Amino acid sequence: MIYVHVPFCKKFCTYCDFYSEIAGNKALLGRYADAVVDEIRRRRSEFADPSTFVTDTLYFGGGTPSVLPNEALTRILMALQGTGHGAPYEEFTMEVNPDDIVERGPEYLRNLRILGVDRLSIGIQSFDESMLRWMNRRHDAAGAEKAFRMAREAGFDNISIDLIFGLSNLPDEVWAATVDKAIALRPEHISCYQLMVEGESALAAMVAEGKYKEADEEQCRRQYDLLCARLREAGYRHYEISNFALPGYEARHNSGYWRREAYIGLGPSAHSFRGDTRYWNASRLDDYTVTEERLSEDAVRIETIMLSLRTAEGIDRAWLEANCEADVLASLLEKGALAVSEQGRIRIPEDRFFVSEEIIRELI
Repeated sequence: MIYVHVPFCKKFCTYCDFYSEIAGNKALLGRYADAVVDEIRRRRSEFADPSTFVTDTLYFGGGTPSVLPNEALTRILMALQGTGHGAPYEEFTMEVNPDDIVERGPEYLRNLRILGVDRLSIGIQSFDESMLRWMNRRHDAAGAEKAFRMAREAGFDNISIDLIFGLSNLPDEVWAATVDKAIALRPEHISCYQLMVEGESALAAMVAEGKYKEADEEQCRRQYDLLCARLREAGYRHYEISNFALPGYEARHNSGYWRREAYIGLGPSAHSFRGDTRYWNASRLDDYTVTEERLSEDAVRIETIMLSLRTAEGIDRAWLEANCEADVLASLLEKGALAVSEQGRIRIPEDRFFVSEEIIRELI
């Protein structure tokens, strides 16, 4: 698996604290591409490790990858081709902003398809005008729908959209309308995230200044339950706490993360992982240093439990019995906080996904 971080945005969302720079001129974006191409060449030996490509996927995330000029994107892809791991991939995802699709037009979408992109992840977040303005998003509701339809017309038959719930200023009826609009568009995949107050975000400053109060647990649970019920009725499979897909369209790349498969992360602030080692690039545009962390056996155990139990597939029962206290596991099964699947694996039932963190804490 390969992940490429594109640390550029045209403006910053209220809730985001990912490393990103304001997208400047082409020279700045070209400098970024130079750095990533150089990194690919320096790390060429890692691409020869077969454990990295259990799932052969490529994912451009950010930031906002759709601000990249075609030339910069092409250069990075050509460098990857030189490692022996170029297109076609099992899955090639590009995160895109609706405003970029509308502004750059059908030619941009056609070019993505020519370059091998076969899955789009569109950062819609909401179909409500007031919520989009509060989030400081670039697009409006009409632009979100237009971008989705343009992608369909360009031939993309695997589209994911992102939505956000759990805002104290998000009425239930507005959230319900957003979910219904998403269902009407019928994307193959929907990722829905509860709003979190992140440390360096504008939202964190608003909370500190008393300008925003976080939503209470009851509201968040109500909106999550509505989401789960309506997507289930519409035929979506709830295969991970925050992710829903029509059958056969589960994200291969992200599923690899939850299975703890090895991956290579390229670009500023990108993380990489192999076995018991995690390492990440510094958050600057070029000449970024790498920090490495060796995970202890207990850290691997905890991470395995946490990631596996986020999924509907769950975790191997024998492994879990050998790696947690028997009385705790028995109690959680008896209370219905955990269940045994038809395949004999331990999983968290969907109606307990919302409190999954509490269940996992008891186990670890």
